[in-house]
Amino acid sequence: MGAEQASILAEVADMLRAVLGDAAEDDITMETTFRYDLEMESIDIVALAGRLQARYGNAVNLAQFVAALDIESVRDLRVGQLVDVIAEALSEADPDRVPA
Repeated sequence: MGAEQASILAEVADMLRAVLGDAAEDDITMETTFRYDLEMESIDIVALAGRLQARYGNAVNLAQFVAALDIESVRDLRVGQLVDVIAEALSEADPDRVPA
């Protein structure tokens, strides 16, 4: 994992802890699943989407990303997949950005 992904993972983990409170795992990794490990409900996803948009602006659209997945993929969604989507979106939003 590159430095940019590690930084994004740390930010996403902080957002998840803010949304989930005590229910959040202490160690949120790239392999942590939203459904099985974090037991997120749809209202939690909405809250996370709001935090992502506040932090990253229109470059990151969680609803659009999830809408493109089939039901099985949504169920198995991992934090690392979201981190990768954010890194890619930020790279596309700023083509001069050099991934760390």
